[in-house]
Amino acid sequence: MKQKIKELFIKYRELISYVFFGGLTTLVNWGVYFIFNDVVNIHYQAAQWIAWVAAVIFAFVVNKRYVFNDNDMTKQGLARQTLEFFGVRLISNGVESLLLALMVETMHMSSNISKIIVSVITVILNYFASKLWIFRKKNVNNKAK
Repeated sequence: MKQKIKELFIKYRELISYVFFGGLTTLVNWGVYFIFNDVVNIHYQAAQWIAWVAAVIFAFVVNKRYVFNDNDMTKQGLARQTLEFFGVRLISNGVESLLLALMVETMHMSSNISKIIVSVITVILNYFASKLWIFRKKNVNNKAK
C-alpha cells in the first residue's frame, strides 16, 4: 500500500504540488481580499486587485520553484516567464473581476461567496496556462515540447 501511494505521488507530483501551492496561493488571495474588503472596508474591486498582486507574486515563486521545478535563471528566461506569468494572471484576473461584477452587481450575490465561486475558474485557467505555456518543458535542443 505504501509503495502504491509513493508511485502515485511520483506520477502525479506536479498536479499534487499545484493543488497544494495553489491552495496556499488561494489562501493568500482570499486572506488579502477579505482583510481589505471586510476589515479595511474598501470597495470589493479594489480589494480584488490588491489581493491579485499579492497572490501573483507568491504564485510565481512557488510555481517556478516547487511545482514545475523550473531552473531557468537566465535573464532572458526569467524575463519571458515573468511577463508571461503576469500577463496570463492579468487576463484571468480580468475574467475574475468581470465575473465578480456580474455576480455582485447583476445577480446581487454576496461579494465573498462570489469570490470563492469565481476562484475555481481562475485556478483551472492558470494551471493550464502555466503547464502548457509559461513553464513548459524543453527538449534537448531547448525548444518547447
